[in-house]
Amino acid sequence: MNQEIINKELSAKKSKIKRKKQSSLWWMYLPAVAAITMFIIYPFFNGLQITFTDWDGFSQTSNWVGLDQYARLFSDPLTWLVVKNTLLYGVGSTILQMTVGLLYALLLNRSIKFKALTRTIVYLPVIVSPLIMGYIWMFIFAYQGGALNDIVMLFGLDKINALGNPSLNPWIIVLVNTYQFVGISMIIYLAGLQSIQKDYYEAADIDGATAFQQFKNITMPLLMPAITINVVLNLIGGLKLFDVIVSLTGGGPGNASQSMSTFMYSLYFRREDAGYAATQGILMTFIILFISLASLIYFKRKEVEA
Repeated sequence: MNQEIINKELSAKKSKIKRKKQSSLWWMYLPAVAAITMFIIYPFFNGLQITFTDWDGFSQTSNWVGLDQYARLFSDPLTWLVVKNTLLYGVGSTILQMTVGLLYALLLNRSIKFKALTRTIVYLPVIVSPLIMGYIWMFIFAYQGGALNDIVMLFGLDKINALGNPSLNPWIIVLVNTYQFVGISMIIYLAGLQSIQKDYYEAADIDGATAFQQFKNITMPLLMPAITINVVLNLIGGLKLFDVIVSLTGGGPGNASQSMSTFMYSLYFRREDAGYAATQGILMTFIILFISLASLIYFKRKEVEA
């Protein structure tokens, strides 16, 4: 009986010590929670409040307009143009970066000459500012004095107004964004490929599996965690694309290459229409949140199935 009492007391002391440890751990979360509240949660709700006003972004006063900004948002043809462009930059860049990055990773995972040098060259554009990268490519595609047109004229052909073509310049932005950030996809894929045990491939060779069958049934299923990371990172990066658009096309001609980020910038600083800019920002937040979460859930399920 005495032993049972002693055991109960020991158990109660252990539980008390455990609770104290857990409570002390919660205090360690406070700096992160404070930072998230200050720089993410508060700005979001402050921006949400601005969407119900006609604030110009600079004056000390504003008028309450209710849902007028949201009605304007869904009736504005520019909204659907910038949403379409934003989806093109996000989805298009993701598909290209994942495809090219995987090809680079498969090549550089082999024993080839100058492998380290090639990895460095592919990854090098990542460290360049997107704003600078946009200016570099602008000097290539520019109609007057651009390197591309200088080459074209050497062959006696007509100059190409690539950046002035509304149906072409969004795709140029996708290609430039892909060129700059494909190195990140390559590194993530390489990490995934190098974590796959060679025993699987040796067993497949013994069974007579072809290279394509090995890729389909071994490489791709075991690469699913790397694919998930790449999809989410590339989607978020492409959907919030800003710098390269500003320096490469300025959102033009007209608004042909505007993304939601550049459109918000234009509304706030050029048109002094902060209330409508905040409304566009709320729409952009939910688009990125929905697409990113849907992609994450879908590919996480694929990881389990694999």
